[in-house]
Amino acid sequence: MKDKYTGIIKELTEKELLFHLYLTQAILFFISIILSIILFDRISDVLSLFELKDINILLIGGSAGLAVVLLDLIFMKILPPSYYDDGGLNERVFRNRGVLHMAVIAAIVAFCEELLFRGIIQTHVGLVITSLIFAVIHYRYLFNWFLFLNVVVLSFFIGYIFFITENLFVTIFMHFIIDFLLGLNIKYRHNKGSKRETGRDVS
Repeated sequence: MKDKYTGIIKELTEKELLFHLYLTQAILFFISIILSIILFDRISDVLSLFELKDINILLIGGSAGLAVVLLDLIFMKILPPSYYDDGGLNERVFRNRGVLHMAVIAAIVAFCEELLFRGIIQTHVGLVITSLIFAVIHYRYLFNWFLFLNVVVLSFFIGYIFFITENLFVTIFMHFIIDFLLGLNIKYRHNKGSKRETGRDVS
């Protein structure tokens, strides 16, 4: 099953890859709208989950995001590469992308996923169920026990951050920091490897 998934990822063109990426986020956003209409009495109840003037966005969201990235980078150094093998999707998404485009992707993913999982689902079914659902929808991680455990723990952590701050902007920023910085790491490693092979810059 994993080999089949990896083969599908490799066969996708850049346009197809981006199309599926953005389509997936659009679907999550649409589901969020539908569920918010069903589960919330007023739109103001949803909007109340967002507080822009909150120092915790930087203080908690930023520091927690950086801590996760730092821990991930340490694990990448000491663990075998197979532990971080997700079938090649993250590599395909970020390795040849411009920095601005990477930031856009990270921001869209962070907003859509946090709105649905923390803002809509967690507020109604709680932290545990939400974290398990969040892990399961990251389908590619089901083939790798370490990545699956990683995303489960991360989901609980992000969910707890939302629980104590009650502000989606905090977890959105945290999620963005994690995806964007780890994406930069993928891009940096890919370019470094290309330089080593060609002996010249590949910017």
